[in-house]
Amino acid sequence: MIHFRLLTMATVAIAAFSLPLSLSPGAMAQSQGQNWFVPGQQRAAPPGPRSTPSVGPRVAAPPRVGQPGPTGFDPSPADQDNEPQPQPPLQVQLPPAPDIPVLARGPSPPAAVIGIIAVPDVMRASSAAQQIERVIGERRQKLNEDAQKEQVAWREIQQQLAAQRGTLTPDQIRAKERDLQARITESQRRFRDRSRIIQEAVQYSLAQIERTLSGVLQQIAASRGMNMILHRAQVALNVAEFDVSLQAVEELNKILPTVLIPPDGVSPAAMPQPVAQAAAPVVPQNAAAAVTPAPPVVTAPPAPTASAPASAAPPPPTSGPGAKPKR
Repeated sequence: MIHFRLLTMATVAIAAFSLPLSLSPGAMAQSQGQNWFVPGQQRAAPPGPRSTPSVGPRVAAPPRVGQPGPTGFDPSPADQDNEPQPQPPLQVQLPPAPDIPVLARGPSPPAAVIGIIAVPDVMRASSAAQQIERVIGERRQKLNEDAQKEQVAWREIQQQLAAQRGTLTPDQIRAKERDLQARITESQRRFRDRSRIIQEAVQYSLAQIERTLSGVLQQIAASRGMNMILHRAQVALNVAEFDVSLQAVEELNKILPTVLIPPDGVSPAAMPQPVAQAAAPVVPQNAAAAVTPAPPVVTAPPAPTASAPASAAPPPPTSGPGAKPKR
């Protein structure tokens, strides 16, 4: 089985178009919280030394003299002497370790035939990813412009209210302030919804590229006899013959030149679900009965498939006008 850790970096490469496709693979891996080891680079220092487990509740170290405590109280030496001290770690002998039996010799894994791919480079050259960046960038720009216009309207209303304070009663001023606050709250809610819908459209569109690129890499690996494909960021040195990025771009642009992007303002969850045409099941000739599997639930547009091979010519009839005479 070929194992692919494929597009954890691809989603970050385009999902935030304020940082599009220009992030390095290492930066995108860090943004996903993954701790990948890259030869030749130092590992990041751990957050801090872990304390040795001890028996009893954890007790915070008392503050030093002359420094205020959490409540602003300056503890005296007498108060510090009364503070409970942390207990020493437990020193006990563990029970005897269980015997680990020797395992029978199993099959050895096959020799590794490795390929290398640079997902950020593939996404930069993908015509479908460029379409997503262009369309989503326009929607984000429009959202920012609308938000700025609304903020200008808020300031104008505030200025008008400040100019009318001398001619309005306190009740009228409070009513206008409540109306302004209600408008601000409603506007913020609408902008949050629009931003969420844009982000969902990004995820929906990138999922189509991820699905197709995964299938493309499987086909490339099968055609070139590879059983492992690694990210280029995980490899310190490799030769050009290992890299399948260019071939992946060519196949991806050929199979998936564009993707289905939800209309502006429409969440992917509100779109009608596309129906994929299920292929006819293959029934063995010697099988007495076959069970037709239920069609899978489709949550994304159907993946593009290669053209089916031409069907074989039907056998000649054994009876009728076109039948061959028996010898």
